[in-house]
Amino acid sequence: MARGLYFSEYNVGDSFTTIRRTITETDVVMFAGLSGDFNPLHTDAVFAESTPFGQRIAHGMLVASISTGLSQTLGIFEETTIGLLQQSFKYTAPTFFGDTIHLKMTVANVKPSSKGGKGVVTFDTEIIKQDGTVVNQGQWVVMFKDKK
Repeated sequence: MARGLYFSEYNVGDSFTTIRRTITETDVVMFAGLSGDFNPLHTDAVFAESTPFGQRIAHGMLVASISTGLSQTLGIFEETTIGLLQQSFKYTAPTFFGDTIHLKMTVANVKPSSKGGKGVVTFDTEIIKQDGTVVNQGQWVVMFKDKK
């Protein structure tokens, strides 16, 4: 039997909160190398001091990517996910080196498949840092198996 949640086990309003993870300089350097995004806002401390942020910030997509990994710590996706259909992200505040983030996912909508045996769950998502600041808001749309 699957360890994750099946489609019919989700209800609008259900909320899930992940463990925390600290964003490090190593994360940013590795992401810049992987993505090819060497924007000085992320990689040049002298340049970043002259920006409104006053220091380097983590790539928004790095933070979003880490949130997908954090979501896996919940266990709700294990063996029941058919596919991630859509993700949207709105960057609302910077994430600095040394910030610690977690992901909060709240079920916004559930829609059974007309073919049966599966359904789509829409989650409202927030990536939140240690002081309570929401650095990213969005939605994830995921198709899950159902028990039937």
